[in-house]
Amino acid sequence: MDRRQFLAASSVGLAAAAAGCTGSPLSSDETDSTDPGSAADEASNDGEITVSASGEVETAPDKAIADVGVEASGETADEVTEALSTGAEQLRTAFDDLGIPDENVEEGQYRVYPRRGRDGESEGFRGVHSFEVTLTDTDRVGEVIDASVDAGADTVGRVNFTLQEETRSELRKDAIDAALANADEEASHIADNREVELEGTTAVTTGDVQVHSVRRETMAADDAASGAAPPTEIDADPVTVSASATVTYSFPE
Repeated sequence: MDRRQFLAASSVGLAAAAAGCTGSPLSSDETDSTDPGSAADEASNDGEITVSASGEVETAPDKAIADVGVEASGETADEVTEALSTGAEQLRTAFDDLGIPDENVEEGQYRVYPRRGRDGESEGFRGVHSFEVTLTDTDRVGEVIDASVDAGADTVGRVNFTLQEETRSELRKDAIDAALANADEEASHIADNREVELEGTTAVTTGDVQVHSVRRETMAADDAASGAAPPTEIDADPVTVSASATVTYSFPE
């Protein structure tokens, strides 16, 4: 699962050997490299192991965004516009009846466009008006879909299962902790293999914290509005949060 790479080297000692001298390559011409108290000599006694690791955690989604809308066609643009307006109003009434706050209903796509046949002749107009409905109770997704279809929804597109901001923040930290734990484990393994003892951490970099949402595609069945279909149920897989970390460890030479 983790793509990890490491570098174990005594960088200062190697540089000194390459230079053909015993002094620290970090010293300037004015620095006495034989001074036992110099910072350069202290640095030359440390080696480093750098490890890159990733970690992830998962949890059930606590937020869902459903895409529903109405479509219309007609001879004129005004006819289509009026039909879309009526359909949108019916959907908004359904959302109100479900107790969904207005701020959780956002305008999606709105478009009215001419239709052309293969011969280029006009075939009237077509339009679509969609909404993105945000739910903090993911168990209500099926209920919202069914109510939307009953209210005249022609399209029920994707449902995106994700996390609320508070949950994102908490799992972000957990994912970083997992990445750091994997880095510690890898570094310990490398240290044992090289027969050195880790002394401490000298640098840490984290990045690529991502929330991997779950998307479901749905379709509005014709028999759903008539009550012939059973209630819609949509089960979502867990949402995963991942992170990466690069950690540099020191060891005495």
